[in-house]
Amino acid sequence: MVKAIVSIEDHRFFDHRGVDTIRIMGAALRNLQGGGGLQGASTLTQQLIKLTYFSTSTADQTLSRKAQEAWLAVQLEQKATKQEILTYYINKVYMSNGNYGMQTAAQNYYGKDLKDLSLPQLALLAGMPQAPNQYDPYSHPEAALERRNLVLSEMKGQKYISAEEYEKAINTPVTDGLQSLKSGNSYPAYMDNYLKEVIDQVEQETGYNLLTTGMDVYTNVDKDIQQRLWDVYNTDQYVTYPDDDMQVASTIVDVSNGNVIAQLGARHQASNVSFGTNQAVETNRDWGSTMKPITDYAPALEFDIYDSTATIVRDIPYNYPGTNTPVYNWDRGYFGNITLQYALQQSRNVPAVETLNKVGLNRAKTFLNGLGIDYPDMHYSNAISSNTTESNKQYGASSEKMAVAYAAFANGGIYHKPMYINKVVFSDGSEKEFSDPGTRAMKETTAYMMTEMMKTVLTSGTGFNAYISWLPQAGKTGTSNYSDEEIENHIKSSQLVAPDEMFVGYTRKYSMAVWTGYSNRLTPVIGNGFTVASAVYRSMMTYLSEDDHPGDWTMPEGLYRSGEYVFKNGARPTWTAPATQQSSTPAPANQTPETSTSQSSVTTPNTNPNSNTVTPNAGTNENTATQQPSTNQGQPNQNPQPAQQ
Repeated sequence: MVKAIVSIEDHRFFDHRGVDTIRIMGAALRNLQGGGGLQGASTLTQQLIKLTYFSTSTADQTLSRKAQEAWLAVQLEQKATKQEILTYYINKVYMSNGNYGMQTAAQNYYGKDLKDLSLPQLALLAGMPQAPNQYDPYSHPEAALERRNLVLSEMKGQKYISAEEYEKAINTPVTDGLQSLKSGNSYPAYMDNYLKEVIDQVEQETGYNLLTTGMDVYTNVDKDIQQRLWDVYNTDQYVTYPDDDMQVASTIVDVSNGNVIAQLGARHQASNVSFGTNQAVETNRDWGSTMKPITDYAPALEFDIYDSTATIVRDIPYNYPGTNTPVYNWDRGYFGNITLQYALQQSRNVPAVETLNKVGLNRAKTFLNGLGIDYPDMHYSNAISSNTTESNKQYGASSEKMAVAYAAFANGGIYHKPMYINKVVFSDGSEKEFSDPGTRAMKETTAYMMTEMMKTVLTSGTGFNAYISWLPQAGKTGTSNYSDEEIENHIKSSQLVAPDEMFVGYTRKYSMAVWTGYSNRLTPVIGNGFTVASAVYRSMMTYLSEDDHPGDWTMPEGLYRSGEYVFKNGARPTWTAPATQQSSTPAPANQTPETSTSQSSVTTPNTNPNSNTVTPNAGTNENTATQQPSTNQGQPNQNPQPAQQ
């Protein structure tokens, strides 16, 4: 094994003292000539230093970093023998499929110790550390074969093996001796997604790769809660799923500090995949109407566009600002003048879009940024959706982002970024603690008024399936929609269908965001599938709260209550006794309501539904409903979405 490693990685390993000046000059010459070589300028000792002390990210490979590696490599060569350095290297390198160290890889790949492997098997392992996933013999046998044969060629060139041994080895199948792949993970399967985020946050906060650096990391996960979440996903004991293919992604956070106590990105995860895509964090799926509280209504209260939960808003025919494209409610009907609370409770789209127009795209984007959410470009369709094609962590929404955003409502307007780690102890005994102090994302009055309105979503609105009678909680449903073209050409169904169904809810102690859908977006959620997100939430929040009741929120100064509504001090009540209101148009067969109950059975304040006049509120001299959209507030929506729930 030693001969194979030094042949491919460092020909002069036994001759240099940590830095190989000949290799450095050779690499520099090849760079000047625009060519390449079999080896880079780093010695095995330098590679060990990088694995132990530095980030392995390509972006961090600076000249300054290389100089540090070289200096530390020289120091290590003065303190350790060549054999010790090789041993450290062999035990530390990543070997794909969750395996660290060549001995571990030998056992998992071949069922043998390193000393018992054949020449071609040793050569294959020796060649993997440069690009372990690329040279994985299970996933990429052709690349693995080419790399193995290169190692054998180098060994022959260094006269470590004869021509006969070389010919025999290269004619051996790359799969020779490989056993069925087993998971090399030394942790429970339910921890894989969470640990991926731990690794990422450790590198963000310290610059070190947890997997290749000697350190102890203390996380914020609650193993019992994480295990229960896994059980909720993967058994039928708590939630009834329509089939095994439906996926779920969710995040649970402590609202007081942003600590992520549980997170899981999928059901029925493959046991032989380590740190794969975590749908709870990395996603481009649409979060629908769960965006309304943070994009539209909270900013409107924060900027004094609305002064109470009883403010009258319009649910009438309305176009996306700057376009001729109408905004539709799920039922394609309108309720006329309704209270702000009722608009949110019943997830009406028209009032949400008009509210965003009053707030302005720039102010809404700034408000969202304060809650950890950003878009490359803000559009008016973002009033009712998070439609973005970005699947990385930077833009759009995810269960992680939505859980911490709603946690700010629960925590009196203070936002904490999601925290997976709380302490790192380094190999030298030094330690560093991590927490997020929090920033004020909104006034305490705004957070309380939003909570009061979202309580009614569970008691009287679209989120009734998440209701827990003994638990003070608030939340919002979300349903995305297919375009007419997708329904006609791909879905071809007259049933109620949607690509995504979500629920985000919170108590005074916990916030949880749940996404449900299918890996293939064109596989629709149908029937009882629409209840899964709220059922997962209800099951987990019941488990979290049954022995630790957090109680209700206390109304802050600056507000007063009148009936079921909350007003800012100085605001004048503008509502009257409730009266039954009906939708004017039945829902088309393929549009998706957020509740299966009849809309005609709900009640709203009697505010002269035949009138289109909006009752004035304090501080609303500008941006009234009749104001033309301002093009300098951001781009008008280029791709307005159909009705969102």
